[in-house]
Amino acid sequence: MTGPIVVINPNSNQAVTDGLDRALAPFRLDGGPGIDCVTLAEGPFGIENQVNSDQVVLPMVELVKRRGDASAFVIACYSDPGIDACRSVSPVPVFGIQESGVLSALSRADRIGIVGISSASERRHRLYMRRMGVLDRVAGERALNMTVDESARGSGTFAKLTEVGHALIDDGAEALVLGCAGMAVHRVPLERELGIPVIDPTQAAVAMAMGVVLAQRL
Repeated sequence: MTGPIVVINPNSNQAVTDGLDRALAPFRLDGGPGIDCVTLAEGPFGIENQVNSDQVVLPMVELVKRRGDASAFVIACYSDPGIDACRSVSPVPVFGIQESGVLSALSRADRIGIVGISSASERRHRLYMRRMGVLDRVAGERALNMTVDESARGSGTFAKLTEVGHALIDDGAEALVLGCAGMAVHRVPLERELGIPVIDPTQAAVAMAMGVVLAQRL
């Protein structure tokens, strides 16, 4: 019996975890691996700056160590905090949603745009994409300038997503990546509204994890 794919929300906001759980419902297939969405109780309410990102690393490492039943892990925060540390202690694959989301978008378009949660996150995202070697295919990043909680539950989130999405299309983006796990609920209507691929990075990471897990059954 294959163990579950454990999707870790590194912030302590249960509403974000619940949104992830709903967004991943189509991935729960008969005969496929389970998908277990968990909240890191030790995390901040939202990961919105470098300090927030760094402070969750050690608690996540401990969570990964405890989940010996997992067939793969997904770090469901767009900064991919602690991904190297978690990979160093995990016997199974660890996927980050920024890395997975960007790679999935690049498989759909030549130039992509990132919908960020706040302007303060842009430098952190840019440094990571430089590490990935993909900056020359990024048309730009534009921020909603909302909190993580507002992006998940705010009444004006979709209107702001639409505004930012059109601006990124004007910048030259041919596909968009939602740069926060809390935006998952908006992916389908936003893709319909904008007419270009919109990638939810947590779905992208889980899809990659499922591919690895299922391939091991051959």
